Amino acid sequence: QLQLVESGGGLVQPGGSLRLSCAHSEFTWGYYAIAWFRQAPGKEREGVSCISSDDGSTDYSDSVKGRFTISRDNVKNTVYLQMNSLKPEDTAVYYCAATQVPEASYVSMFTDEYDYWGQGTQVTVSS
Repeated sequence: QLQLVESGGGLVQPGGSLRLSCAHSEFTWGYYAIAWFRQAPGKEREGVSCISSDDGSTDYSDSVKGRFTISRDNVKNTVYLQMNSLKPEDTAVYYCAATQVPEASYVSMFTDEYDYWGQGTQVTVSS
């Protein structure tokens, strides 16, 4: 059973930065894409960013493009989400998720494609 644990959330002022981390258990075989999702109160969970197994492909939602950067360290089994220029509308619980994929370059931000989820970390952007 693949395990993921998020950390790095907290309270930050508008315009500030946070870096989220997602530590995951080792992938024993095959390719795994990892994505960040978020869910604000009363809203559906939405995809924020994703990264391919080979670290060669990334994708971002329009709402965070240019402000957030996803990266992964396969030696440390950790995926990061660097969040800059944060806005109040970024306030949400952020989840990382993993899914086995057919090829190393595959990326997806469809919630239904992800099988393994972390417990989430709260990000609050407020003055």
